[in-house]
Amino acid sequence: MMTNIDILGIAMEQSAADIGCRAEDFRADKNVIVPFDPAPDAKKYYKPPITCNFISYGNNTVAAVTDEVAGIVTEYLSRFEFYHCFETPNMHWLSERLAPLGQAVCFMAEYYLPDMNRLISLPCAYELKVLEKGEFEDLYLKEWSNALCYDRKHLDMLAVGAYDGDQLVGLAGCSADAAEMWQIGVDVLPEFRRKGVAAAITSKLALEITERGKVPFYCTAWSNIRSVRNAIKSGLIPAWAEMTVKPVDSVNEINLQ
Repeated sequence: MMTNIDILGIAMEQSAADIGCRAEDFRADKNVIVPFDPAPDAKKYYKPPITCNFISYGNNTVAAVTDEVAGIVTEYLSRFEFYHCFETPNMHWLSERLAPLGQAVCFMAEYYLPDMNRLISLPCAYELKVLEKGEFEDLYLKEWSNALCYDRKHLDMLAVGAYDGDQLVGLAGCSADAAEMWQIGVDVLPEFRRKGVAAAITSKLALEITERGKVPFYCTAWSNIRSVRNAIKSGLIPAWAEMTVKPVDSVNEINLQ
């Protein structure tokens, strides 16, 4: 069984592959800036173009940059405490200097890893079923769009459903976004929320993933309090934060979706 130290080490190795740094850079006591150079085994959901990616595991900030923003990012990291580089109003300083280059802050998220001292299968009032690959092909529906992703269905590996009789009321699914790390997504029908369903299927799926020798991880926005509460209740704890910079045109395309 993996320990918390093992899990954190795997996550850091993967983050290093994602941006082109060394895993030990995340443990440094000062900020690190490297050229953005993702490895072939970077997480599958990263989509170019990416101008800069900031990652912090709580010790410092590691920024992977393209040449055009290297000077701005270097000054940014030297001006503010590393943990404030992911917050407003300091981000306004960065945004103002990126704008003339046609760049903008895009994604911001917090990522969670299992605490193996707390991760247990939580009780549920509904029957839980583990669904192997090939057993959830008919579940690529709008109500399960966080748990399963049709556009990347080849990466969906495993799911746990909560059933009220024959009715599926909650679904947690995971995608093989990296060779050793599978990302969890969760959906619960509105009328079945606040009944412990989300935490039960999330914790069950996280355990199933670890039993297969993989590391489960979970992503949410800081403002998605419902999702944050579910992560913590399920035995997952904050591990790292990311912030990406993309061309303004790419950001505008996302806003039009």
